[in-house]
Amino acid sequence: MTTYLLAFKPAIGLYGQHDPSAVLFEDGTPVFAVEEERYTRDKHAPETFPEHAIQACLDHRDLDLTDLDRILLPYEPQRRSEIATHYLTDAIRAPGLSRKLSALEQTLTTQLRSRFVPTQQIENRLESFGTPLPPVETIPHHRCHAASAFHPSGFDEGVVLTVDAKGESDSTVIWYADGERLERVYTYEHPNSLGLFFAIITEYLGYHMFNGEGKVMGLAPYGEENLEIERTLRDLIDTGADYDVTALTKRWGTGHGVETLEDAFGRGRTETPGEFDQWEKDLAYTAQKLLEETVVDIAETAVDQLGTGNVALAGGVALNCKLNKCVRESPAVDDTFVQPVAHDAGLALGAGWSQQRPSDVDRQTTAYLGPEYETDEIRSTLETNKIPYAEPDDLKRYVAQRLADGDLVGWFQGRMELGPRALGARSILADPRSIESRDRVNRFVKHREEWRPFAPSMLEEAAAEYLVDGQPAPFMIDAYDVSPEKQDDLGAVLHPADDSTRPQTVREDQHPRYHRLISEFADITGVPVVLNTSFNDHAEPIVRTPTQAIKDFYGMGLDVLVLEDFVVEKDVSTENRPDERLAVTS
Repeated sequence: MTTYLLAFKPAIGLYGQHDPSAVLFEDGTPVFAVEEERYTRDKHAPETFPEHAIQACLDHRDLDLTDLDRILLPYEPQRRSEIATHYLTDAIRAPGLSRKLSALEQTLTTQLRSRFVPTQQIENRLESFGTPLPPVETIPHHRCHAASAFHPSGFDEGVVLTVDAKGESDSTVIWYADGERLERVYTYEHPNSLGLFFAIITEYLGYHMFNGEGKVMGLAPYGEENLEIERTLRDLIDTGADYDVTALTKRWGTGHGVETLEDAFGRGRTETPGEFDQWEKDLAYTAQKLLEETVVDIAETAVDQLGTGNVALAGGVALNCKLNKCVRESPAVDDTFVQPVAHDAGLALGAGWSQQRPSDVDRQTTAYLGPEYETDEIRSTLETNKIPYAEPDDLKRYVAQRLADGDLVGWFQGRMELGPRALGARSILADPRSIESRDRVNRFVKHREEWRPFAPSMLEEAAAEYLVDGQPAPFMIDAYDVSPEKQDDLGAVLHPADDSTRPQTVREDQHPRYHRLISEFADITGVPVVLNTSFNDHAEPIVRTPTQAIKDFYGMGLDVLVLEDFVVEKDVSTENRPDERLAVTS
């Protein structure tokens, strides 16, 4: 008899504030997964219950909530009591008597709810889907991160590092795992949080916590060694395996830490993010350096103590691909696996996998777990909106030629990716050879800072030739240096400051149509690589539906839109186009 588990991450009440998602497991295998932001169109969907994502999971197998065997929540609210003193101290520090009393009341209420009725709020929301409810179980936050990292890694045994801002009372946890078990070895408790440390740097530089950390990582290579900045930060924090960042993080949120940095540096926070002077670039460089130094030392110490060179990573900090590169390149580390949905949206995956022995979980090779759309439905959408379209006989060859000619392409194919990276299902594509491509995409398509780099998708068999120590990297979650002799081929997808890149390698069995497109581009240009960035405008989630793709196509500087078998163009004239012309159908 088929068993169905629904794992979902709320972003309300006792269950965090951002990145809600839901995953349907069928006999232990995830068969559908999606983030709530793709429905609400609000990036990270803060303070949101994932009702659309839950319904989409049920609809995928035509289920009612009552058909589920269990519901899994990737938090254990009862564990909040382990740091109750910290919450009370924060409340007492609130300014003014009325705010102090309000904060104390809210804190005490939350502690009582987490202790005695931890799932009541969630169960109340679920009743709108139908009753009686299946059993609802809670699983510790970092255990879910750890299961999401190790169970699908393919490792027989390994060290697991889960690093984020906070989950219940944990901020960083070291685990040992093998085919039978996942064991907690050591915990760095909140507020000693590397995720919160980097968030404070992010806010000080003018961006927002949980959203701008990747921008700070991208800014860091533009910086240089700055002894004054480094000395100031090292006076505030300790790095390495015995790290302590609580001078900055001892109060939840970033306000206290940002004020501490302002006092320490004698300089206010950045008011115009995106326009940075050299000092601000040097700060990003130094913060990235100290983060790498700390996590690498934690990994190397754990590898030495636990006797295994395999390292699996998850948690929001593991989205930092430059950090992952440093862990991978450590002489002490044999192999790494980073969960591609490393942030809180991936908790639902870990919740489902945590119910199984690691050896019973297949190695993760794709993240294409979201919705897809039939060609008849797309055709109807185009015709209803009177949008001219065409169906080329050889779609992949036609699109490859357009890319080779310098056009920018919106590419919408198959099942949507889970996670923050577009992997050839909801992507914007361009010629990787030209710096002009990078600048056009930044300026006219993504409408973002022009210094930010882009990533490539390449045929897996090309990785060894194009990347230093190249290997399969299907999830765009790790950084590599580009082989010097190949850098001229990849001008648009190199980080301008350090010639690194964050690649996706593509095999035919992972995404046949995308693999064929890149192969055709290689046949035309001799370069088996395309520029690939997520199909979304600045500050919005990746597109989910054909209608959203069409809207963005007409609002962005794209030349071509490919929706499954159909091609839409803004200019359908034949001037300066390949010989293979499209017959336009209206």
